[in-house]
Order: sequence, then C-alpha cells, then structure tokens
Amino acid sequence: MWTKFMETKNAYSAEIWKELLNQCAVSVQVVPRSGLREGSAFEIHDIYVPSGKLHVAEEILRKS
Repeated sequence: MWTKFMETKNAYSAEIWKELLNQCAVSVQVVPRSGLREGSAFEIHDIYVPSGKLHVAEEILRKS
C-alpha cells in the first residue's frame, strides 16, 4: 500500500526528493497532480512511499 508522503511544487524538486529517498532504500512513486503520466514539469507533484517505510521517509525529511 502506498501512502502520500509530501507534495512538491514542480517535477524537478520531486525528482530530487525521489533520488534522496532512493539512496536511503525507500521506494518512491511521483505522480503529477493532474494524474496524467506525463504531467507538466511546472505543476504540483505528489510523492508516495510504501506504508512500511513512511517512518523512514519522515526521519529523512526531519534530518534534511
């Protein structure tokens, strides 16, 4: 089960968070707010993490 972790202002910042979380062994799904697979680079993106890794992602966010 995937849980919404955070939202970012654009695709660039979403990719940075994705890379950071992946380096810490947390799987990530980045979904544009429009729901389209190839959303605009300038729209809000939601970041989802597995429910079992939510506490790890929150700790990474707290430390950064």
